[in-house]
Amino acid sequence: MSAGPRDRLIESAIELVREQGVHGTGLAALLDRSRASRNSLYQHFPAGKGELVEEATRVAGERMTAVLARITAVGSARQWLEHLINWWRKNLETTSFTAGCPVVSAALAESEPRVQAAAAHAFEEWTELVANALSRDGIPADRARSLAGSLLSAIQGAVIQARALKSTRPLADVRDQLAVLLTEQPATTSRE
Repeated sequence: MSAGPRDRLIESAIELVREQGVHGTGLAALLDRSRASRNSLYQHFPAGKGELVEEATRVAGERMTAVLARITAVGSARQWLEHLINWWRKNLETTSFTAGCPVVSAALAESEPRVQAAAAHAFEEWTELVANALSRDGIPADRARSLAGSLLSAIQGAVIQARALKSTRPLADVRDQLAVLLTEQPATTSRE
């Protein structure tokens, strides 16, 4: 069964925001890519493009949460860091470096507070998820949240640089430096 207009609009918004950012994503391009009419857009998203991009950001955030949950569920922090970097490398190479993270693009949409709020929610979920994984790997909880935020920021920054440079080198650099950082984190010690 093929996707209906609402789902096509959301998928198109995710793709276009990944490629062009929120403000670079025009209504005509959204309608063209989704093969949906203007009436369909307003039927499913009465507030228009902003409401659509907010929902697309929420959906994209949930998808990345699922990816992070799957990747961090097994292995050490260094192992899942490698898997996460490889996941991003494949995404960038598959799109010839034209598509990044739609949630990062949404976070930059200053004139769209609801879209930014959806991005902020996704970042909070990701940070919590990674912090929990780091804690399971023996990093004290009081440091795990800060380290999780730093790790995610470094990876997202590397994705942005990789797109600009058309190279996966920034991802490799971040992987190497974060691996050292993760190795240097003292594990929780038990008290007798």
